[in-house]
Amino acid sequence: MGEQNVKLNSDEAASQAFMRSLLVEVNALERMLERGLFETGVRRIGAEQEMFLIDRAHKPATRALDILDAIDDPRFTHELGLFNLEANLSPHRLEGNCFRAMEAELQEIYRMARESAGRFDCDIALVGILPTLTKANLGLDSMVPTPRYHALNDAICAMRGKEFGFTINGIDQLSVQHDNVMLEACNTSFQVHFQVSPENFAKNYNIAQVITAPLLAAAVNSPILLGKRLWHETRIAVFEYSIDTRSDIQQERGLKPRVHFGDHWLEESVSEIFKEDIARFRTVLTTETEEDPLGMIEQGVIPSLNALRLHNGTVYRWNRPCYGVKDNVPHLRIENRVIPSGPTVLDEVANAAFFYGMMVGMINTVDDVRDLLTFADVKSNFLAAARDGIRAQMNWFDDTHLPAKELVLEQLLPMAREGLEDCDIDRSDIDHYLGVLEDRVTRRRTGARWMLESLGNMEDQGTADQRLRCLVSSMVDQQSSGRPISEWELAEYCVEQDWRDSYQTVGQFMTQDLFTVRPDDIVDFAASLMDWRHVRHVPVEDGEGRLIGLVSHRSLLKLFAQGRVGGEEKITVATIMDKEPRTVHPDTPTVEAIRSMRENRLACLPVVREGKLVGIVTEHDFIKVASRLLETHLSPEA
Repeated sequence: MGEQNVKLNSDEAASQAFMRSLLVEVNALERMLERGLFETGVRRIGAEQEMFLIDRAHKPATRALDILDAIDDPRFTHELGLFNLEANLSPHRLEGNCFRAMEAELQEIYRMARESAGRFDCDIALVGILPTLTKANLGLDSMVPTPRYHALNDAICAMRGKEFGFTINGIDQLSVQHDNVMLEACNTSFQVHFQVSPENFAKNYNIAQVITAPLLAAAVNSPILLGKRLWHETRIAVFEYSIDTRSDIQQERGLKPRVHFGDHWLEESVSEIFKEDIARFRTVLTTETEEDPLGMIEQGVIPSLNALRLHNGTVYRWNRPCYGVKDNVPHLRIENRVIPSGPTVLDEVANAAFFYGMMVGMINTVDDVRDLLTFADVKSNFLAAARDGIRAQMNWFDDTHLPAKELVLEQLLPMAREGLEDCDIDRSDIDHYLGVLEDRVTRRRTGARWMLESLGNMEDQGTADQRLRCLVSSMVDQQSSGRPISEWELAEYCVEQDWRDSYQTVGQFMTQDLFTVRPDDIVDFAASLMDWRHVRHVPVEDGEGRLIGLVSHRSLLKLFAQGRVGGEEKITVATIMDKEPRTVHPDTPTVEAIRSMRENRLACLPVVREGKLVGIVTEHDFIKVASRLLETHLSPEA
C-alpha cells in the first residue's frame, strides 16, 4: 500500500526539499553500507498476497473497505482498486518447515478473506487478471479513496499529458485508451521477498533477473484482459502500459517506463539502482521528513529513509530492491513481482519454493552469471515467458536454446532442489512443493493454459460474458478445493446458471465484430455486405470510427423499387443512410434499450461510446436473450 501521508509533487519548494532529502538519504544508505551496519548472513523470506473480490455474478465487487473492517486484522490492507485486497505474510528464515508455515498462513488469510467477503455476498478469486473485469470497472469511482492514490493518479496523468493508450496482440488483439491509472488495478500478484547480504547484493540481484523468466513461464495465470485472449501473462504488458508517464518524444528518445525489467546488469552495489531511479524518473509524490539520517547514523540510530522508500515505491522494477529496518537493524531484500496470484495457495507456495531454490542453487554453483548470458538474452527470455508461458523458447548458458519446459524440468528443478537442501529445508516439503510445480510443468497445465483450454472447450455456447462467468465460477470452486491447477478439470458452460446478470446492459451481449461502410461507398457494396453476412443493417462510420449513419435493408428495398440500382448511376451510401440513427451506450440497461426499440419501431440500435461505434444490438439479439431466460425459468426443472 505504501506511505499514505503524501502529496502531489506540484509545489516547487516541496519538490526541491524532497529532492534534497533523496540525495541525503542515498548518501546515508552508502554510509551504512561502508560501515557494515546491515544485517548479513541471514536468508529471510516473506510474501504479499493480492486478491480479487467478486460478487455473486463472478464480477468485480467494490467492497474492499467494508470487508477490511469486517476482517479487522493488521495483515490485511487495501490496494488501488476497491475490488482488491492485499495481505502481508510474516517473515521466516529460509530453513526447516518455512514453506509449510507460509502455506498455513496463506490458507488462514484466504479463509478469513472468504468468510468476511461472504458477509457481503462476495467471494475471493486468486488470479492475475480477473477474466470478467470490464472497462466499466476501471473508473475513479472504483479507486480506494486515499490521498496517495489520488495524488499518484493526478501526477501520472499530468506527466503523461494525454490518455493512456496501448495495443496488445495475442490470440486476439486489444486496443485500449484510458484516462486514469486504474488499469493497474487489473493486476494481482503473489510477490515474494528474499533478504540478502549487502556485500552479495549485486550477484544475488543479477541471478534474480536470470531466473525470473523460467519462474514466470511456469507460473503464468493471466491470459485474458477485458474479454480478449492475449499473452499467457498479460499482467506484464498491461502493468507496464498502465502507469507509463512518458510523452511521445520521451518514448522516441528511449526513456524507460516506470515499470520495467531493466537493460543492464548490476555491477557492485544496491545503491546503483536507487541512484539510477532518482536520476531517470522524476518524483511524482512527496512527503515531509524531519529525519537527519547522517546525524542519526553517527548517534547509532538507523534512519527509516522515508523519502527514498517513497520514490522507490513509484518505480516498479520486476525485481525491486527494498530497504527495511527491524529492531534498529537495517536489511536489504529483493522483491520479485512477476508471480501472479493463484491459481491456488498451494501453487503459489510451489512457485515461491522454486524461486528460492533457484536463487540459492545458482548462487552456490555460478560464480558470475554475467559470463554465461547476455542481458539482452535475459530480457528476451522474460518477454518470451510472458507471451508464451511454458511453451516459450529460452536462451540459456553457453549460447544454448531450449524450450522452457525442458529447461525447468532438466536443469532448474534439480538446481532448486539442491539449493533448498543446502538451506536445510525439510526433505518432505522439498518433494511436496517442487513436486507440485514439476507436475504442472510436465503436463503444461499452467493457469493460463487451463483458462484458454476451458474457453476453447466451451466454444460458442452462450455469450462471451456467460463463458467468462463460467470460467471464473469454475476457477473459484476449484481453488477452494485446494487441489493444484495440474489436477483441475476444464471449466464447462453452466446451463443451469442464473444468467440474468449477463443481460443487464447491452454491452454484455452486443455484437462487436462489425462490418461497416463509409459514406462514399457505393450502395452495391452495402447490399453485398448484407447478403454475404446475412444482416439487415450496416453501420456507416468515418475514418476515425465515429458513427455517422445507418443503412437498413428497408432503405435498399426502396431504392430497388425505384429502379435506381444496377444502372450506370453509382449511388453512394450517404444518399440513403439514416444520418441520425438512435443509439445506446454499452452501459445502457437492456430493458431501456428494448423499450426504445419498441416505442420507436426500430429493428436495431448501434452502440456508441464517446461518438465511436463499438457494437450493435438487433431484434435477433433480444430474441436470443428472451429465449435463454425463458428456457431457464419455464423449464420443468426450474
